[in-house]
Parts: sequence; C-alpha cells; structure tokens
Amino acid sequence: MLLFLANWLAADVRAFSVLNYITLRAVFATMTALLISFVVGPAMIRKLTAYKIGQSVRDDGPQTHLVKAGTPTMGGALILVAIGFTTFLWADLTNRLVWVVLAVTLGFGIVGWVDDYRKVVFRNPKGLPARWKYFWQTVIGLTAAIYLGTSSLPAQTEFIVPFFKQVAYPMGVIGFIVLTYFVIVGTSNAVNLTDGLDGLAILPTVMVGSALGVFAYVAGNAVFSKYLGFPYIPGAGELTVFCAALAGAGLGFLWFNAYPAEVFMGDVGALALGAALGTVAVIVRQEIVLFIMGGVFVVETLSVMLQVASFKLTGKRIFRMAPLHHHYELKGWKENQVVVRFWIITMLLVLFGLSTLKLR
Repeated sequence: MLLFLANWLAADVRAFSVLNYITLRAVFATMTALLISFVVGPAMIRKLTAYKIGQSVRDDGPQTHLVKAGTPTMGGALILVAIGFTTFLWADLTNRLVWVVLAVTLGFGIVGWVDDYRKVVFRNPKGLPARWKYFWQTVIGLTAAIYLGTSSLPAQTEFIVPFFKQVAYPMGVIGFIVLTYFVIVGTSNAVNLTDGLDGLAILPTVMVGSALGVFAYVAGNAVFSKYLGFPYIPGAGELTVFCAALAGAGLGFLWFNAYPAEVFMGDVGALALGAALGTVAVIVRQEIVLFIMGGVFVVETLSVMLQVASFKLTGKRIFRMAPLHHHYELKGWKENQVVVRFWIITMLLVLFGLSTLKLR
C-alpha cells in the first residue's frame, strides 16, 4: 500500500523512491509489527480474559503447569493481525508470492482458531476432530502446492542440496507439489507440537523466519542469486518484508508470552506460523535448510512419533512424556532452563543454516 503511494509521490519528490528498497521496507515492517503488538496486545489480553478464554492444562503433565490453568489463549490472533496489517502496509501487493504466503498463513490460522474456540469456549478438550483438522490443512496446503507447482519454471522447482553448488535434482511438477504439501503441513504441525512452554515456540519461529527472509532476499535478487549459486526466483525478494513482519510480530508477542506468560499462542498462532515458514521455504527452495534451522521443531515432532509408536508396539514409553520439552521438565529441568536451552540450540542451527549461503 505505502509502496504504491511512494511510487506515486516519487514523480514529484524523488526522496520517496527510497521505499523501493526491500531492505528498508523490511526494517520498517519489523518495527511496525512490533509496535502493533505492543499497542494491541494489552487490549486483546484483557478481552480474552473478560471472555474467559483460558487455557486448560493436562493433569498428567508437570505439576508446575497447573498454575497456568485459565491463562488467556488464542493470543496467536495478535500475531496474525500484526503480520497481516504490516504486510499490507509495506509489501508490494502486486506480488503473487506475497498473497500465496498470506493466504496460507490466514487459512491455517482459521483452522487453528476453530480448534482453539471449540476447546476453550465449548469446553471440548478434543477441539476440532483430528480428521477435520488434517482435512482442512490438506485442502489449504495442497491448493498452495498446486498453484506454486503449476506456475513455477522448472529451474524453480529443483530440489536443492545445501553445501553443494551443483547438486540439484529436478522434481517435476508432481514431485514439487508433493514435497510442498508435506513441508507446509509438516512444519505447521511441528511448530504446534513445540508450543508447550512459555516462549518456547515463538522465538525459534522468529529466528528461523528471519533467516528465511535472508534466503528470500538472495533468491529474489538476480545478482546475489547468481553469485551464490541459487536459482533466481523473481518476486521472492518481497517475501523478505513478510518475514520481517513475522519477526516483529513474534518479538512483540514474546513480550507477553515470556515466562510467566500473560497469554498463550494457541493453535491459531502455531499452525499459522508453521505453515508460513514452510511456504516461504519451498518458494525459496530451501526445504533442507528449513529442516536444519528448525531442528528443535523436528526433534519435538519425532519425540511424539517415537513415543506413540513405541507404546503401541511394545507398551513401553521411550520418554517420560512427549513432546520432548515435557520429558526434560519431568527429569528436573526448570521451565526457563528448557526454553532458553532450546533457544540457544535454535540459534546455533540457524547460524549453521545461514552458512549454506556461502559454503557451497
């Protein structure tokens, strides 16, 4: 919106043309989303509290969590509002990739909102039945995958192996669609499983999202992408603004979600943010790098899968409780220790992922 206005004004005042720089708009997007979170956050928390939209806590988990019962949830709506408004404000709204990512983020957010609403308002602990949750995730994820797969050039659908300059495998349209679907839906659910402690999911999401913004900028720049050996993807650079908005909104939410949390993200935020990360990753062709940088999400998901498989096959549990963060809590780690240590691990993984920009 502001880019269109700036270009119009630039005909008379050249200074406005500075907003054509993606990096500048990304900085403004981060600051705007952060400011929106700070301004809207307290009012939203008061509304959620007034409507008694409180979190229910499992009684078979760590006993320290029982005091969290009743804490407002569905706070992820704050993140979506900040991201949506900021992206409309600073991104190029003629860019189709921006609309794809926004649509996927909002779509998964709606699925999460329905799930949360059924849990906290209708007092249905199961929320949205799993079959319907995955059905709508599949509809949204597959629609985005088909659109991206059928509107991309062959060079933009190759499977890129990091650390190797010339290793890229052509997948074809069908292969790209299948991979894209699993990345979007898988990342969405992985972030959702990780969202179990105060601040545990949101800061890794911010760090991974910020790093993906760097990859988006490189992929959308013909000079940088050629120099670094990445496929040039026209329009991908504009996703840097979206990732910046995600980072600002996430940091603003962390202000209220840090221990002891005033509000929880809920599925409305976790599902949406995970889907956003997955969508950006497939557009900029960095699925393996997403797997590396989001290692905490991956391990949390694997811990649940292994726990369920082990119990069904042998009747025994591998971990004291899944997802993995609860296992460490039951081993005696304090909640803050688990959260900060997982943050540190994510930071190291993100730096390792960023190293693939040059180590090729």
